[in-house]
Order: sequence, then structure tokens, then C-alpha cells
Amino acid sequence: MKSAYVADLVADQTITSFFLVADKETRPTREGKPFLHLELRDRTGSIEARMWENFEEVAPTLGRDAFVKVQARVETYKGRLQLAIEKLRRAQPEEIDLEDYFPRTKKDVEELYRQLTGYVAEVRNPWLRRLLESVVGDRDIVPKLKRAPAAKSMHHAYLGGLLEHVVSLCGVCRAVVAQYPEVDADLLLAGVILHDIGKIEELAYEYGVDFTTEGQLLGHIVMELELVGKKIDALEGFPAELRTLVLHMLASHHGRYEFGSPRLPMFPEALLLHYLDDLDSKMATMREAIASDQGEGEWTAWNRALERRFLRLEKFLRDEGTSGGAPSPGQARLPRKARSAGEERS
Repeated sequence: MKSAYVADLVADQTITSFFLVADKETRPTREGKPFLHLELRDRTGSIEARMWENFEEVAPTLGRDAFVKVQARVETYKGRLQLAIEKLRRAQPEEIDLEDYFPRTKKDVEELYRQLTGYVAEVRNPWLRRLLESVVGDRDIVPKLKRAPAAKSMHHAYLGGLLEHVVSLCGVCRAVVAQYPEVDADLLLAGVILHDIGKIEELAYEYGVDFTTEGQLLGHIVMELELVGKKIDALEGFPAELRTLVLHMLASHHGRYEFGSPRLPMFPEALLLHYLDDLDSKMATMREAIASDQGEGEWTAWNRALERRFLRLEKFLRDEGTSGGAPSPGQARLPRKARSAGEERS
């Protein structure tokens, strides 16, 4: 069984453990000699690995989502940990416990679901409340809603991530509607709760996270328009105008055509939904990147999703004359070198 997790690795140790292959590629050295490059993953994070010798037989048996057993030395390269693999083989099914490999929300899923149903109960518009109850109370939907990630790789890309994202947005809604009293709070909340519901079918998440065939072909916006449309049609007497508003919010929540949005947001609640969704997703991406980065400097590695590095604020503000505590803003030291946005992308 698994004995070492990515988050626990330290330089100069030798480990024997199991990992999930997230990516595999044979690359040449500067001298043109091939080596095996892997990205290995478990529920705590991912790490790059290289195997320089004797990989020719095992490499063809491995692919993405394969489980492997490795014996490796933990090394530091350009300030980041990586594995130098000495031995490698494909793992047997009986050696693997799936719970070790797939990251999940650190929050209590049942508590998140309780919070979600609490938000639904606060909706005053009877039609929207009935619609939301028909979705979040559906016995076929609930188990998927509690397990689904919010994305494959961008933000909240772990089991339970979708529910965590939605509940986070519900909380943000409360603050926003207090600032903009002209906004229909019920309509905005309905959009927040329903805007990614198609992801429960777009993504497969029983064995890793990937797109379903239908999800690859249609995408979650098309899928949720169909799902929510059917739920609305099952509610006899649901106002036609309100139906159009709800479906427009789903169709426009990506905000821009180049981001896959069939329509642009055309009323305040739809516009707010787009920007709140974008805000929560980007904050989650930044938070997760800073937490998982293994570097020791003031700057993280290049983040492909947001196309920038992130400043580790606690290290930037650290008082060099003490062992910890951040100084007052006027005493904050300047970094010795802050790389420009386009420099040294890694």
C-alpha cells in the first residue's frame, strides 16, 4: 500500500511508494539520449519524475491514469523537488486504494450540502425555490453533486469541488446583493446554484477526472440548459419570462464568446453571475497554486492557468531580522528581484 505522499517528500530521501501517472513523455537530453519524464500524482499533489536508465521495457505499458510503484531518490532541481526514479513497474489492482490518489475537498461535504439547502430555503420567489429544490433534492443528482469536481484541472479540480465552489459563491452573493440593492437576490442565487450543474454529467470522476464522451461533445452549458429546462417544464405554471431569464444566465455565465459562452450577459444578475464565478474560480486557482508550490523563494513557479507567478506574501513581508512575524507595511522589504510577467516561464 502507499507509504509516501507527495506533500510529505523532502530532499535527499529515498522512497518506495505508489503513484498515479498524470503525464508521460520520452524526452531527449542535451546529448540526444532519451529519458522518461513523468508527472506523478496522489491526493496531496503532483511531482515531476525522471528515469534515466532501463525504462524502455516498462514505458510502453504505462499511460495516463496508470498506477505505478516507484523506487526513487528525492532531489531538488531549480528550487523544486523532483524524483530520480531507480526502479519502476506498473502496480497491481490489489495494491491500490483509490482514496490515496484523488484529491478531495478539505471541507465536510455533508455540511456543504446542508449549507446549500439552507440557501435554497431562503429563496422567497416560490417558482425559483421550487426549481432549486427539484434540482438539489433530486435523488439521482445529489450523490453526483456531492462528489463532482468543478473542473478537470483549473479550479476546485478535486472531488467535492463543485459543491464547495457553489456554496462559496452563495456566500459571496449575500455580500454583493447588500451592495447592489437593485439586484434580484433570488434570481442571482438561482443562477449561482445552477450555473455549473451540467458538470455532474460533463465530467467523469469515479476513476480519476476526465471528460465523458457526451461532455466532450456538448459541454456543461449545453447539458445544463437541457437539464434545467426539463426541470422547469415539469413545474406546471412556471412563468415563461422567468424561464428565459434563468436559462440566459446559464447560457451567458462564461461571459465572453471566446470563453465558450453562447451569449453575453444582458442584464445585471447575469453580469454579476459571470464576474462572481470568475472571481471565485481565480481566487481558488491562486490559493491552490500558492499552497501546493514547493519552492522556497518569494515567488511561485509560473502558473499556466492564470499566466503569471504569484507572490508569497508572507515571505515578501517577512522581517529579515527576526524568525517570523511580518513587519508593518512601512517596514516591508523589497524583493531582491521580481521577475517580469513574461520572464522565465516554467
